[in-house]
Amino acid sequence: MSSSTASLTRQWTTWGPVVAALVLVAAWGRDLPGFAVGFIALCLIAAVLAAVHHAEVIAHRVGEPYGSLVLAVAVTVIEVGLIVSLMVGGGEKTSTYARDTVFAAVMITCNGIVGLSLLVGALRNRVAVFNAEGSGGALATVCTLATMTLVLPTFTTSHPGPEFSSAQLAFAAVASLCLYGVFVGVQTVRHRDYFLPVPRPGQESEDEHADPPTRRDAWTSLGLLVVALVAVVGNAKLISPTIEDGVQSAGLPKAVVGVVIALMVLLPETLAAVRAARRDRVQTSLNLAYGSAIASIGLTIPAIALASIWLSGPLVLGLGPLHMVLLVLTGVVSALTVVPGRATLLQGGVHLAIFAAFVFLSFSP
Repeated sequence: MSSSTASLTRQWTTWGPVVAALVLVAAWGRDLPGFAVGFIALCLIAAVLAAVHHAEVIAHRVGEPYGSLVLAVAVTVIEVGLIVSLMVGGGEKTSTYARDTVFAAVMITCNGIVGLSLLVGALRNRVAVFNAEGSGGALATVCTLATMTLVLPTFTTSHPGPEFSSAQLAFAAVASLCLYGVFVGVQTVRHRDYFLPVPRPGQESEDEHADPPTRRDAWTSLGLLVVALVAVVGNAKLISPTIEDGVQSAGLPKAVVGVVIALMVLLPETLAAVRAARRDRVQTSLNLAYGSAIASIGLTIPAIALASIWLSGPLVLGLGPLHMVLLVLTGVVSALTVVPGRATLLQGGVHLAIFAAFVFLSFSP
């Protein structure tokens, strides 16, 4: 990258999140006309692209898997704040919001991001390679958390409907948080090598001969990453009423709103995963995908359980039969993909087909 190009990139990735955050502050709590919604959408896109850039700077400084963990946790923490803020005072209208958003995040990460990353990696190198031990452990964690928090409420009998009782919700929250903590410990300390990109013989990574950013640059990128992610989630909330009105006027299911917002919120991980796959770092892409799914459940459910003390309406977490079938299919296919440690275009295409089915059936259940 030339010095002029690097300077231009540094300028827009610095000012993009700041402008998006200022727009968020100026527009918060106001009735927005159509042109304002369009401008906010442009700011959201700029914030997403800037977030990916700063996440990669941090990843280059701290190395994997810490870099992907920073982006996944940062997005999820802010996403949790968005879910809680939308549910407070929403009553029965928002009773399924947490379930719809978390399930959408699982399907987007485990099928959309994984499928796209495998497709890009296989197109470049014919076969995408990754670490089966690390990816398999992450997938097992995703399946356990999803079943414990999204499937079991449909079958428990202590409370009528697909809801947990207070004691069951507390247990699920504590178990989810503990399991997430164990995963992070294994990923970053005890078995960190299981989550590192698999090198090919005689091939060097671009990062191996590039100078890492200075400590000051890394801290600056961390601050701008937080600003960018706040702007992404906040601006997504600002345009969500427009999305809700469009969904309602089109006669679409209410769950579509959660799917659309989850797609916008997860854009930084998606772009970062695809860029990693293009550099033949598919393991980094899987770290982002499965790590985001684990964080989405492991942090959201405890936060919602705590917030339920003040929430006035019910908290529906149990999935219906259609979504349970998609979840089981995702788990089985993901296991078959991860176990060999190698994947071709076929595996990427299968995951994208499941993701397409999820999106289509969300609009036409």
